Amino acid sequence: MKLGLLITLGAALLAGPAAAQTGDKAISTTNISLGTATPGGGFPLYANAFAQVMNAADPSLVIAPRNTKGSNENIPLLEKGELDLALVAGEPAYEAFAGIGRAKVALKILTAIYSNPGMFVVRADSPYRTIRDLVGQPVAFGAKGSGLPILARYVLDGLGLRQDADFKAVYLDRAGDGPAMVEDNSVAALWGAGIGWPGFAAVASSAAGARFIAPSADEIARIRAKHSFLKPLTVPAGSYPKQSEAIASLGSWSFVLTREDFPDDIAYRLAKTLHGVEAVFCKTLPQACETTAANTVAAAPRPELIHPGVMKYFRENGVTK
Repeated sequence: MKLGLLITLGAALLAGPAAAQTGDKAISTTNISLGTATPGGGFPLYANAFAQVMNAADPSLVIAPRNTKGSNENIPLLEKGELDLALVAGEPAYEAFAGIGRAKVALKILTAIYSNPGMFVVRADSPYRTIRDLVGQPVAFGAKGSGLPILARYVLDGLGLRQDADFKAVYLDRAGDGPAMVEDNSVAALWGAGIGWPGFAAVASSAAGARFIAPSADEIARIRAKHSFLKPLTVPAGSYPKQSEAIASLGSWSFVLTREDFPDDIAYRLAKTLHGVEAVFCKTLPQACETTAANTVAAAPRPELIHPGVMKYFRENGVTK
């Protein structure tokens, strides 16, 4: 769906109550499509909260989340103009911006959403305690088309391990299928990332309980020596049920990306609305507490990758010069 301006009756039919009336006046609405990922993963959870908070803050913006196969589908959908916005994990974004394995993309960053420290989760009663222990075992690396398998590939490559050769790699049709596979021992471990990631929360809340496996300090140093774009990140204690200690790992930031031709004035309005309700968004979804203007500036690989409309807002509000 291309971004379009729909007035009165047409808007009310397509966008629902947000496009109806304000007092005695009909308001025009801007319909914006937002690509997410498969059900049960972190992207749909975030996108639904994002749309809820943004639509409430500015009824003239009607953001509609749309399930997709994840980052690797969202990028071409943006390029073809079939999405206005899309959530994209850090590693696919890095490859797309750098032109690794494909031509460089003409996409822009609307906002950084949250950090993605990568790690494995296993049943609390499993014998596995290190990444090396999982070699040769069936491991669910995430949904097909999502960014999680790409992050895993970089992490394992930094340790001299091959995702498909050294593990019995399993790729999911739906992100939400992974926790049950850990619980019934169909896989030894589930790979995931982030704070408040639904897959980790589900395993940690199960009767069997969970243990998390992240790279050791020496392993983090080895990985970063080969893949320096990955950054040291921490999962704070209490991020998941019965997680009593902080977990050190590494990863990158995920983004909301948009098309290069996305109108500057709409990008400006989105940035103004989003960063005006940071506190509300944080209360709505814990991982959204990382969605700040300052984090967007810090996480962007290069400042020019941030959409010009967003940069205008940042300059006006002293976020950047």
